[in-house]
Amino acid sequence: MVLSELKPFVVLADKLGRLAVQLVAGGSGVKTVRVSYASARAPDDLDTRLLRAMITKGLIEPISSVFVNLVNADFTAKQRGLRITEERVILDGSPESPLEYIQVQIANVESRFASAISDSGEITVEGRVKDGIPHLTRVGGFEVDVSLEGSIILCRQVDQPGMIGKVGSILGEENVNVSFMSVGRIAPRKQAVMAIGVDDQPSRETLKKIGDIPAVEEFVFLKL
Repeated sequence: MVLSELKPFVVLADKLGRLAVQLVAGGSGVKTVRVSYASARAPDDLDTRLLRAMITKGLIEPISSVFVNLVNADFTAKQRGLRITEERVILDGSPESPLEYIQVQIANVESRFASAISDSGEITVEGRVKDGIPHLTRVGGFEVDVSLEGSIILCRQVDQPGMIGKVGSILGEENVNVSFMSVGRIAPRKQAVMAIGVDDQPSRETLKKIGDIPAVEEFVFLKL
């Protein structure tokens, strides 16, 4: 597989690692990570070393001063007691794209955002590349769709009318530009997770205002 084709997935891998580790309460307790690559291509047509290195980089750099690259990624992970297992999900269909999605799961940790824990008990994030741009497409059990170009606010709220407007206007008042917004819900009028892509880091006061909306049950800001 040619590197140019893999390039957006390399960016996606790094960002999924960053998102996953920031969802861990305390960050440093990460020991067991499972990465799934879904592809319709033959297994020997996908060398995942670079992707694994970038996920490792994403997992380690936000919580330490170590610089991770392709050469030292496996060694650095081992030094930190970080065990990364990889699995292939073989899909039917046309293998135009090298990968359909990448999923990163962290086991045996508490989360800063409880909704990021999937039914199997792991922090789960999943992403795809759409038109060359990495997107976050799943958080825990919720499907979302938000471009990974800026930073992200995740909110879990009671699914009711007007929520997007309320959060959007708080960010607008503080001059925080929203680039993307997506809502994933379990069922109408039940729980929903809103993923909001923002260009700038909102102030603590702005985030507090979002948290103070009565229907918002939890939220987290994730810096990319």
